[in-house]
Amino acid sequence: MASVQFFCHHLHPSLNTKNPLKSFGEGNFSSNPVHGSWFFKPTTSLRRNPLVSSMASDSAAGRRQMEIVYDPDERINRLADEIDKEAGLSRLSLFSPCKINVFLRITRKRVDGFHDLASLFHVISLGDTIKFSLSPTKKRDRLSTNVPGVPLDDKNLIIKALKLYREKTGSANFFWIHLDKKVPTGAGLGGGSSNAATALWAANQFNNRVATEKELQEWSGEIGSDVPFFFSHGAAYCTGRGEVVEDIPSPIPSDMPMILIKPPQACPTGEVYKRLLLDKTSSVDPVNLLEKICQMGISQDVCINDLEVPAFEVLPNLRRLKQRVLAASRGQYDAVFMSGSGSTIVGIGSPDPPQFVYDEDEYKDTFLSEARFLSREENQWYIEPNTSMNLCQSPPDCSSSTEG
Repeated sequence: MASVQFFCHHLHPSLNTKNPLKSFGEGNFSSNPVHGSWFFKPTTSLRRNPLVSSMASDSAAGRRQMEIVYDPDERINRLADEIDKEAGLSRLSLFSPCKINVFLRITRKRVDGFHDLASLFHVISLGDTIKFSLSPTKKRDRLSTNVPGVPLDDKNLIIKALKLYREKTGSANFFWIHLDKKVPTGAGLGGGSSNAATALWAANQFNNRVATEKELQEWSGEIGSDVPFFFSHGAAYCTGRGEVVEDIPSPIPSDMPMILIKPPQACPTGEVYKRLLLDKTSSVDPVNLLEKICQMGISQDVCINDLEVPAFEVLPNLRRLKQRVLAASRGQYDAVFMSGSGSTIVGIGSPDPPQFVYDEDEYKDTFLSEARFLSREENQWYIEPNTSMNLCQSPPDCSSSTEG
């Protein structure tokens, strides 16, 4: 009668033939009390081609009849490939960066009550992290966050974006979302707009990318004027209400440092525009500003923001903050300016804030963060750089805006 014998000479050289389970020092074996089986959990990848040989023989005749060579690495790889093919995307974590306006010209007031602008938008390395998981209930989206004050219903731009995506594509996907918030609101940094763009991108990944980036960008204008910009590659000349996006190569080195300084007070965008007087704005052609930056880089004279004057009326201490940063820098910064409608003051050229924001009680609740300019590759979303460091003295205030 034939018997089966197992020969271990083809196994890893360190195999313990008396107790082979102890020979795989790079992992742990566990028993399954229900099925009485063993399974191996490697802590590092198995070495290539650890072969197991088995042989059946006729004990009476002593003849070898069959030999089976088993390569567990190859089988595991094949199984993993099959699982990957069958299992769709179930969770995704994405970086949601904010932006600054290197310059911002307001060119006219439109008949619909909005204003036309011309601005160099650029993504920077400060951002939130958003985690998406498919909801098994398929009834509604659920949003959680790490800070108080962020709306968790359809007032939030993330929820609006996911709803819009379903309307445009017919997708049946609903999500559980967690927002790890680092970008302050009411800051002129477009954090909420970035969150909306990131949510559209994520929804499209779960839906096998049925929409093109161009379609996502066009749809995103229904959520907010700044949202389409984030579907650029990081730098864009934006006109109209901000939704007309001309993607351009970044004119600024990615290693150019900056410091973001935001007081606790937010700047309500609507109130800033109410106080805007077009005859008090700059007369410089924004195209000339863009050309100068492309040719010569950033300097104080090109970082014009027509919303600074009305924003300083809304928050008088913001004017004083900018003046003090300029005075204290002593050439430390190439330019100091306000981003968007405020209330963030940006210092380009150094990651270090002036010492007075640490020393004086008036600035004890000031938000501080260093940042760099950031771009993304084609068909990829933005990736958080390892060099970015948050110097935040206080957590972002998210209680006064749906831009969270």
